[in-house]
Amino acid sequence: MIGLTLDEIIESTKGHIYLKKGEVNFRDINTDTRKIEPKSIFLALKGDNFNGNDFIEEALKKGASLCILDEIIFKKEELLSKYNNFIIIKVENCKQALLKMAQYKREKSNIKVIGITGSTGKTTTKDMMSAVLSSKFKVFKTKGNFNNHIGLPLMILQMDESYKIAVLELGMSNLNEIHNLAEVSKPDVAVITNIGLSHIENLKSKDNILKAKMEITDFFTKDNVLIINQQDPMLSKINSKKFEILRTSISRDNSDFKAININLKESYSEFSLIYKGKDLGRISLPVPGVHNIENALLAISCGHLMGIDIKQMGESLKVLEVSSMRLDIIKGENIDIINDCYNSSPDSIKAAIDVQANLDKSRKVAILGTMKELGEYSRNAHKEIGGYVKDKGINILVAVGEFSSEMAEGYNDEKNVFLFKNTDEAIKNINKIIRKDDLVLVKASRSMKFESIIEELKRIYN
Repeated sequence: MIGLTLDEIIESTKGHIYLKKGEVNFRDINTDTRKIEPKSIFLALKGDNFNGNDFIEEALKKGASLCILDEIIFKKEELLSKYNNFIIIKVENCKQALLKMAQYKREKSNIKVIGITGSTGKTTTKDMMSAVLSSKFKVFKTKGNFNNHIGLPLMILQMDESYKIAVLELGMSNLNEIHNLAEVSKPDVAVITNIGLSHIENLKSKDNILKAKMEITDFFTKDNVLIINQQDPMLSKINSKKFEILRTSISRDNSDFKAININLKESYSEFSLIYKGKDLGRISLPVPGVHNIENALLAISCGHLMGIDIKQMGESLKVLEVSSMRLDIIKGENIDIINDCYNSSPDSIKAAIDVQANLDKSRKVAILGTMKELGEYSRNAHKEIGGYVKDKGINILVAVGEFSSEMAEGYNDEKNVFLFKNTDEAIKNINKIIRKDDLVLVKASRSMKFESIIEELKRIYN
């Protein structure tokens, strides 16, 4: 259900009907012919190694009723002789057409949009916010990591008016990208989780990262609200006379929402919620870590804006379900594993190490992979992480991939460091390192496929 008529698609994309045969109905949109179903719209995107315009006939064969393309590489006569009830729309650029369709739909929609960005914690905050808001409203949320110039508009085109609120992630790797996504999604409320080193290879400085994240407010007026994690030093500096700001933290006195009396356990965390000096009671989360309390404060602030009672929010957070491979503690017969294989950055590694350090185990092992997109900061960042692991009392460091020697240098304890060139090499040797009753953290960027290490640990020890 994309929620646009044929005339609206043509108007929003500035396209024209290139070919038509029979009458058509359409109900959803897809960019991958492998997922095309009858009455789909097929949008022919181009990538570095593919051209969606090559697959028009395959889309029609699978039942697509509307194809949007920006290059004609087929013969009209062949399509007209083989297929019935289809329309082909020619546009200037399919990527731009996708953005413009989503923007058109967003502008005619009554759904309230919450936009989330930040260096880390976006997906967990999205999950928490959806849980909180779902206690009162029907909520649509970004699936997986559909948060870029392709994924975000596809999410918007999936929304329908049965939803009252949409919680959307806005990702970026450079300046002006969130600006473009904000123009499409027009968030009513924006949330920034933190400012870390992710994408510093492109952006060169934390100031530029902050500037890029703040693009989420580029279309704000006095009616919009920005929610920020004031615990972050960069975000704590933000002020505006243009729109309202709600601030959260675990220690800063001028925050609107604050967590005190924090209790961190192996599988959950608790805190007392303070709103403008007033104690609103205890909140319990079924996830460990101070960073998750920071994420929960952002979700609670948004729920407060939407008029949800604190008790309702607390009940929703108690039964929170978060996306997989994010600080998932796997209890086994012989070892316990902390599975945090979804991504990796200095901030997210420190958060995971903090959780591991807080758990009661005699021996703790951290298996860490390369942090990507740090550019000239890579060597120092990996060395700093090694030092952080040592300072937090982690007994064994297993460093895998590029910059593993820098992590070892930071850890500064040759007897308790193991270095491997790649994931496969680590898997072959892991049984020589891990022993019964260990607590093992497994953390890396998705490209390193560390979930295979998780599976090997389960196979050998549990």
